[in-house]
Amino acid sequence: MQVLVRDNNVDQALRVLKKKMQREGIFREMKQRSAYEKPSERKTREKAEAVRRARKAARKQAQREGLIAAPKPKAKPVRRAPAAGFAPGGAPSTSTTQE
Repeated sequence: MQVLVRDNNVDQALRVLKKKMQREGIFREMKQRSAYEKPSERKTREKAEAVRRARKAARKQAQREGLIAAPKPKAKPVRRAPAAGFAPGGAPSTSTTQE
């Protein structure tokens, strides 16, 4: 897994890395592997995961066929332009012209 650090902004790179790890399921797997899991518990968990996947696939198929309504798309947040007098990085700009 690779994350680019732009403008020495390590905090943003860490956020991106955590989000990628969350999507990949690494945190869930780390928590699961932290303690021993009995074979019977493992089978039960894997069956439940398979049922969840099958239901999700069936729901998607029904939406494609028009049998059930698709969920409403989430509204994307609006990005605003930086305030006047501020540089793109958020720090006040020092280049003011006086005549």
